[in-house]
Amino acid sequence: METTGRHLLCEYHGCDAQILGDPARLEALLQQAAAAAGATVVHSVTHRFAALGVSGVLLLEESHLSIHTWPERGYAAVDFYTCGACQPQRAHQVMLDGLRAERAEVLVVDRGGPEGIRVRPGAQNPNPILK
Repeated sequence: METTGRHLLCEYHGCDAQILGDPARLEALLQQAAAAAGATVVHSVTHRFAALGVSGVLLLEESHLSIHTWPERGYAAVDFYTCGACQPQRAHQVMLDGLRAERAEVLVVDRGGPEGIRVRPGAQNPNPILK
């Protein structure tokens, strides 16, 4: 059984607060991101907190995609762990556009390989205002 996977840890800043507070829109966005990456969704759940913010998780055959939002700060944290032929960087682009983020920071963690965990900055983004 193959154990290697790619784990993207993404932070999105300057996001649209209305999107960040809307569980239905976020779930649809997560579904679009998973499809763009070539992932297969097994189950989906979102939860709006009483104060502010939403958390959502897609359970994937290839692992998971999750989001936690802080609308009052225009911030979202997204965690996308995949194995197999998925291309999580495509999901990142969907999330970036869908959240209307002003900037993003991405950390890529290669996991499960024979050399152990390897951490590296995310791929270069052609938009110069994004990290």
